[in-house]
Formats: sequence, C-alpha cells, structure tokens
Amino acid sequence: MANKPQSAALVLADIAARLPDNGLDDRRRDARHLLALALDRTAPVLPHEDVDITSGQWYRLDQLIERRIKGEPISRIRGYREFYSLDFHINPATLDPRADSETLVEAALRVLGDADCPAPRVAPRVLDLGTGSGCLLLAILANAPTASGIGVDIQEAAAEMARQNAERLGLASRADFHVRSWDDGLDGQFDLVISNPPYIPRPDLECLMDEVRLYDPILALDGGDDGLDAWRALAPVIARRLYPHGTALVEVGQGQGDEVAEIFDHHGLRLTDQWPDLAGVTRCLQFSGK
Repeated sequence: MANKPQSAALVLADIAARLPDNGLDDRRRDARHLLALALDRTAPVLPHEDVDITSGQWYRLDQLIERRIKGEPISRIRGYREFYSLDFHINPATLDPRADSETLVEAALRVLGDADCPAPRVAPRVLDLGTGSGCLLLAILANAPTASGIGVDIQEAAAEMARQNAERLGLASRADFHVRSWDDGLDGQFDLVISNPPYIPRPDLECLMDEVRLYDPILALDGGDDGLDAWRALAPVIARRLYPHGTALVEVGQGQGDEVAEIFDHHGLRLTDQWPDLAGVTRCLQFSGK
C-alpha cells in the first residue's frame, strides 16, 4: 500500500517542536535540513511541498532529531559545511568552518589582488599552517586562479579530508596537503602564510557552546593556559617561511590582537593591518617582514 503524501509544513512543524529552543538556532531551518537528510535529498524541504515518507525514513528522521537534540550541529550530522560559498566536508579531526574565518579569506584575496604589493604575485604560493578541512586555503585558491598552496596539519585524518575537499572542488592540481608539526621537513618560502591555530585559553574551553566543546577537536581549540601557546610556536615558523616582503594573515581570538602582535614583533614580523569580522571584532591580523 502506497504511503499517503503528507504536508511538509505539518511534518516540519512537528520536528521543530521537538527541537530545543536555545535562543541561538532557527529550529525551523534545522527541521528542513533534518527532513531532507532523512529523505536523502540535498536541498532543504520547503513547507509548501507534499512529501512521501516511508517507515524507514521515519525511523531515520527520529534518529537525526535525537542527534540534534543532544547538541550535534547540523553540519556534523550531514558531514559538510558551506564556507565562502563552497561546500567543505568535515570529520572529527577538523574544525567546523565558521563565518568569522571568512574574514581571513577576504583579507587574503585583497592582498593577492593588490597591484602595489611588492611580493611576487604572478603565481603566488600560499602556506596554510594547521589546515584542518582545507577551507581557508581552498577558498583562497578557488578565487585566485594563478595561486597554488600547501596545507599542513598534525593529524592525518584532517589532511586526508582536505585532500578530498580539494579533489571535490577541482583544486587538487594546485593544492598539496601534508602531515607535519607546523613546518617540520618543509622546504621553501611563500608569498602568503595563513593560519587559524588553536587560540582558546584552556580555562575557557568548558564555557564554549556544546556544539563547539563536544564536537570540535580539542587539538584545534586548546591554546594553552593563556591561549597564546600556538602563537609562540608559529611566529618563528612564519618568519622563516615568508618571502621577503611577503604577507602573513592569522585569525585571532577576541582581545588577543595586541599580545599576538607583540609575539610576532619579537620575530621580525610587523603588524600592517587588522581585519574585523561581521560583528566588528578584530578577527584577522596582517603581518609583513620588517
């Protein structure tokens, strides 16, 4: 006996009513994504539709709803996140890309497109330290067609995910990914060095939202007792990997700008610009060699 089509609006309203109201997420939007996943659809289900739902799909929907109730982000449930208008697959070894990090991509594209910049820009080379899913490097390469780059990460599972994202986006010929501790064993210098390292002070980790604290990898979050451990390690790495007159762009936590700039200054890197995110918070620092 065939299933009777049901009003998507009613199904979505029932799903939304089961989801917790945490004041942050749009339960109706989450409901559309969860129903689409249960139905093996790539696009969210819209309220005006009628949908046929099998018993197996009802069961799967219940499982998906329970995962969301426990705090698992939609991006983790479906396995990818849209970032800079591109879809990036993620896994437990990678951060879930967030809109704040698009600030660094915007800054990088401005730097690479600046005709007055003294660094060579015909075929710029980019180094991404702590690449994770590869979202920063690949978003830059997707919008800078003459550039190429290397992404490094300490975890093989992260580097492999970045490789898969490069293949999926048609960028594998211009992007290489390696498992390294920062620049160990790396050769050469680069026109642009970028990084979004772990910068959250360890005492603050327990205060993070569950979606971050429970599902993002701790290695990509924990910046040590004061949140500056990665910066102390990265500053000399960036200094030796940057071409003379090259540019470094790093993502920082709120209120860290002055301390990071001081650390970099000790290694011959001069703060030349600061880039705010959509909330007006300084999110990206720009450095050059002195």
